[in-house]
Amino acid sequence: MADTYHTPALLVESIDGLDIKPDGIYVDVTFGGGGHSREILSRLGPNGKLYAFDQDAAAYDNRIDDPRFVFIRGNFRYLRNFMRYYGENCVDGILADLGVSSHHFDSPGRGFSFRFEGDLDMRMNRSSTKNAAKILNEYPENQLSSIFSRYGELNNAGKIAAAIVRSRDIHPVSTIEDFVKILEPFTFRDREKKILAQAFQALRIEVNDEMEALREMLRQSLQILRKGGRMSVISYHSLEDRMVKNFFRSGNVEGKIEKDFFGNAFTPFALVNRKVIVPRESEQQSNPRSRSAKLRIAEKIIE
Repeated sequence: MADTYHTPALLVESIDGLDIKPDGIYVDVTFGGGGHSREILSRLGPNGKLYAFDQDAAAYDNRIDDPRFVFIRGNFRYLRNFMRYYGENCVDGILADLGVSSHHFDSPGRGFSFRFEGDLDMRMNRSSTKNAAKILNEYPENQLSSIFSRYGELNNAGKIAAAIVRSRDIHPVSTIEDFVKILEPFTFRDREKKILAQAFQALRIEVNDEMEALREMLRQSLQILRKGGRMSVISYHSLEDRMVKNFFRSGNVEGKIEKDFFGNAFTPFALVNRKVIVPRESEQQSNPRSRSAKLRIAEKIIE
């Protein structure tokens, strides 16, 4: 199952960036199909350790039978609490592949893609009570507008929100087809897929509280990374990438640079790659979903 679950982007580059120590302690906060985790394990010695997070029950089937490996069924926003539970106060490296797994996009019953028919779900964690249909049917118009503007970066977010409210007043918005039909007047022949993708992305981010979870995970990673520890983060859209870029530059997702008494800029990280790393042309051709991937790597330089 792992082979078809997800083809990891920038596999070698992201793991090279961690500068694996054979006896180190590492965390893959986005296990998915386990591709990155397997590469990390291949570089660890017998005394190394790898913890892997995933909140999706389907990822559990991909867990790795290795005494050095621990699978954690949970959201990476609880990174520090789980590490404390396992007695790990510091780790040597953290890997985050923030993209949605191919498994999610290719599973009609999950509601992540406009390519299929089915219920509007979009939950990474199937035990969550908030799904995409619930949001579209219950959120007030101004909140829907904010979601499509902020998370989908859609210029006509207000009009889309108004159309959703008009439609749900007639009948509930419960399927992918319902949502796509509402969006039809706002798509253009040459940009139809892009606009649909932006709208679905916005809804998915809200369902899974992705931006706040990323904010919390990044903040906690600074707390548990030891000095000299590294972090590799692969992002797939500008909202994620902006947060990661700001975090590596300043130690916070807002990008606010703190200064010491003498006016010198303070940052807890040193950038390993000054220029963002993107997939080679050959990888983009063999794995089209890697085309939007951006890798940033940083090393913690303070205690």
